[in-house]
Amino acid sequence: MSAALSGAVDLSGLKARAEASRNAPAQPSGGAAEGGRPASATVIDVTEASFQADVVERSMQQLVVVDLWADWCGPCKQLSPVLERLAAQSGGAWALAKVDVDANPRIAQAFRAQSIPMVVAIAGGQPVDAFTGALPEPEIRQWLDRLLDALRDKLPGIPPDGDAAEAPEDPRFAEAEAAFERGDFAEAEAAYQRILDSEPANERAKAALAQVKFAARAAEADPSAVARAEADPADLDAQFAAADYEVATGKVEDGFTRLVDAVRRTAGADRNRVREHLVSLFELFDPSDERVATARRNLASALF
Repeated sequence: MSAALSGAVDLSGLKARAEASRNAPAQPSGGAAEGGRPASATVIDVTEASFQADVVERSMQQLVVVDLWADWCGPCKQLSPVLERLAAQSGGAWALAKVDVDANPRIAQAFRAQSIPMVVAIAGGQPVDAFTGALPEPEIRQWLDRLLDALRDKLPGIPPDGDAAEAPEDPRFAEAEAAFERGDFAEAEAAYQRILDSEPANERAKAALAQVKFAARAAEADPSAVARAEADPADLDAQFAAADYEVATGKVEDGFTRLVDAVRRTAGADRNRVREHLVSLFELFDPSDERVATARRNLASALF
């Protein structure tokens, strides 16, 4: 169990409440979980009454990820669609249990939730890890992969590595990737932009759009851009073209340094243009890349 959760969560009160609910007179049922989803679905709406069966008992077989949310919570509206999509694509490797904390305050109290969104992983009837806030999709995927790898031999419902059902391809991304592969950068950019228009927080689309925009510029990259930039440091378009060429040819630090130096030489709208171009280059790399981290520090120094 995560050190942050160890000894901090007591689910016994929810179990007692669920048992009391089961002992009450039966209500008509349509065979679906709360919210109209089938009981076997990978995304489940959970109440205090159904928590024991849908979360605790289910977690004896597979990983259950509890999403504590509320209608008034802006970050929740960014995070929940990402979790729902990942659960649907998991091939049943894990299930998402959605909890409206306003309607089910005892669940939030049991998890000692001080802020939402809060996401808690449950396995074997106990919380094993958690995070708060709307993390980027790549970080959520890494978090889930670590959990599934750690629990694969402990829960029978998690398929062996490599045997999980292959996630269905999102046709929107397939369209964009096909355009990119045939070199139609304009159509690929438009396709990714359509995804972002409907899902502004889609980190996969954001990263892909940055790659496409750079690929379009890199396709026009000219080795002479570096000489032009060296000859006229005040020519910002030449600096941008030279930085793109350097990054495209693997001279990443040179490209970053070129634009940091341009930030130091400029002011006002010109400085903002340079900053935006440099940040767009950062987005092509993993945020933990040391070259990006160093350039970000240098950019902050140049700006302030």
